[in-house]
Amino acid sequence: MSVSWTIARRELRSGLRGFRVFFLCLMLGVAAIASVGLVRHAIQSALHDQGAALLGGDAQLEFTYRRATPLERQWIEERASRVSEVIDFRSMLRHGEGDSLQTALIQVKGVDSAYPLYGTVETAPDLPLDQLRTPQDGIYGALIDPVLADRMGLKPGDRVEIGGVAFRMLARLARAPDETGAGITLGPPVIVATKALEGSRLLDAGALFESEYRVALPQGTDLDALKAEARIRFKDAGMSWSDRRRASPGADRFVTRLGSFLVLVGLAGLTVGGVGISSSVSSWLERKAATVATLRAIGATGRTIRWVFYWQLIGLTVLGIVAGLALASLLVLGFGGLIGRVMPIPVDLRLALGPMAEAAMYGALVTAIFSLWPLSRLSQTRVARLYRSRSRGLPPLGMLALIAALLAVLVGASMALSGLPWLALGALGGVAGALGLLALMGWLTKRLAARVQRVLRGQPALRVALAGISGPGSEALPVVLSLGLGLSVLSAIGQVDAGLRNAIATDLPKQAPAFFLLDIQPDQLDPLKARMQADPQVERVETTPMLRGVITQINGKPAREGRPDHWVLRGDRGVTYAATPREEVVAGKFWPEDYTGAPQISFAAEEAKEIGLKLGDTLTVNILGRDITAPITSFRNVDFSTAGIGFVITFNPSALAGAPHTHLATLYAPETAEPEILRTLAQAFPNVTAVPVREAIGRLTEALQAIARATSLAASVTLVTGVIVLIGASASGEARRAWEAALLKTLGASRTRILTAFLLRALILGGVAGLVAVGAGALAGWAVLTRVMDLGYAMAWGPALAILFTGMLAALLSDLFFVIRPLRVRPARILRQAD
Repeated sequence: MSVSWTIARRELRSGLRGFRVFFLCLMLGVAAIASVGLVRHAIQSALHDQGAALLGGDAQLEFTYRRATPLERQWIEERASRVSEVIDFRSMLRHGEGDSLQTALIQVKGVDSAYPLYGTVETAPDLPLDQLRTPQDGIYGALIDPVLADRMGLKPGDRVEIGGVAFRMLARLARAPDETGAGITLGPPVIVATKALEGSRLLDAGALFESEYRVALPQGTDLDALKAEARIRFKDAGMSWSDRRRASPGADRFVTRLGSFLVLVGLAGLTVGGVGISSSVSSWLERKAATVATLRAIGATGRTIRWVFYWQLIGLTVLGIVAGLALASLLVLGFGGLIGRVMPIPVDLRLALGPMAEAAMYGALVTAIFSLWPLSRLSQTRVARLYRSRSRGLPPLGMLALIAALLAVLVGASMALSGLPWLALGALGGVAGALGLLALMGWLTKRLAARVQRVLRGQPALRVALAGISGPGSEALPVVLSLGLGLSVLSAIGQVDAGLRNAIATDLPKQAPAFFLLDIQPDQLDPLKARMQADPQVERVETTPMLRGVITQINGKPAREGRPDHWVLRGDRGVTYAATPREEVVAGKFWPEDYTGAPQISFAAEEAKEIGLKLGDTLTVNILGRDITAPITSFRNVDFSTAGIGFVITFNPSALAGAPHTHLATLYAPETAEPEILRTLAQAFPNVTAVPVREAIGRLTEALQAIARATSLAASVTLVTGVIVLIGASASGEARRAWEAALLKTLGASRTRILTAFLLRALILGGVAGLVAVGAGALAGWAVLTRVMDLGYAMAWGPALAILFTGMLAALLSDLFFVIRPLRVRPARILRQAD
């Protein structure tokens, strides 16, 4: 060990010559993973540390479509030091009259005198929140989102209406401490006093609202014990509990999943860097072959030789990891202000040991896996062969076992640390499959080039290019591998993005309604239908009863116990009743039209399959505090992709007889008619909430595009790493190009013909990498769009051609840079050196 360390230390004195690609690949991969991990850790820490402010209290008890009874309110107050009631619902904001009437979908928050329990509400201009609860000339005030105020031209003092109730704008709502805990909403926020809503139809029985009771708890309160006590007390009341430990579960889940996905994308980039690491080590060992042969000839063992290189690789790996962590630290701290400004909550971006250790571990594992293969082969090769040529063959079984063990550790660590084990396994499997496919294509390209070159007549430049691809020392494999994986990720993103845009542009106008109409009271249903059916611009109106319910039990056991974390079981869901099925019944039997017996349920077939339900299973659904238990007697084929009316749960009418409820309607009309229809609805039915489907889908599309941009940024690191590997491959082949150029010049070839041959070789290899990436991206895009999003798929040729062109251009520019110098060298100088 001491001998090997002495030799390694002397070797390292020469610096990083020949290891620049190794160093850059490792540094970039580690930096990408560490940067994403640090940002994810900062957001998760902020969600945890500011839990009480984000939630609005130490704990929250939420009731769906009703307020707490006096006895329930008393129970809450007895256990809290302070209580704040918040009423949350969607509605329409109106401003103006007649042709100048403007409307907008908003998220209303009705607050009491105790709000907010934690934090402060920031307004512009700054004003005491008490003014919100003090009417002026009989009209209460409202705090309005600044973007909405600008869009509608509102300023303080302007009169607006919400659901038929008049308000006066007091100020712009700059920030509310609990705005992130509310999750994603379809409309901008507006805060009003709950007292202003009393007696309006907005809070009628069956209206769609949530009442949230935020509590400040005495010091030392056991949250787990209080949660258990509350669940027992409100077992049949439809209560939903949350507390400061996970104030915004939706945001927490989103950050965790997106962050984990981006870490996996960074790991894919590091894997591409592994190709460069392997190539760098192989090239380095080729240059050291004579040295190794001499050491073997004078009696050095394979173990001693391996440790000479192990020490050097360990030193270079540590240096690369440290550089990557330093780069990530500079990026995160340097852009901390910019990142903090786009966050909805205050985020303290600082260095954290966990994310940096995770990135360092991935860097060390990938380096070891990709370095041990060429290194172990070299120490087993005969001395004479080392002097003559490069080492070939498989490593010994012990080394193969070690590489397999390290690979298993990498896969296991990524599954455990991501929090999404199956996604991690699928992503790494996809990377492995892509690398295998690219390696196969590189090998096939070499074989095909050899065949074509043998039968081709004429075209000397093309024949030289094909001979270079198929001959010894070919760059085909590293070029196809390095470019192909990065381009494949970008290709997949391009296909998915194009598919989503195409679905919105073509499918939406044909299938989706123009509006969802919510909060239609029973006495308004017939007048609204008559009014809309009389409008020649309205194509059709469909209505259905609308309630909300929570599935609390399945077959007498807690609904989420031992079952997948499915969206249907997560919170309250839409419930309706019908005498006849709206959709096709695919299993079981729907009740007769005149059925008045015990409650029965018809369930959405696809969702039932995902949850694991079967005919005869009993569900307990809590609706307005009442538990209704019924068997599943049929499954329906509910297609949610049309954006029309679709309910997972449908009861027979007699099961919900007498339950207070409103109606839901979908209104179909051309896009040009939407503004006029919206004005008509706002004037005739001010309490009815109209949700513009195109606007709602636009918001979701913006969120998807933001995710796509983040993914593209992470994928671009993969592509940059691939380009570095490509440059490394071109640089390592510079000496071989000089020999080829000298030989061709001696045989009478002109510089132009030689340059043409070299560039044709680059174009062919870049084209192969691009074609594989286009195919992989098309396959991934088809899988995501058809299997995950249930949309149609059509090949997007624009992104596909862009990927192909990028591959060819990257290979061409890289080769061009390293081909100029070999063309300038005199043939005699090269040939004399070789001799």
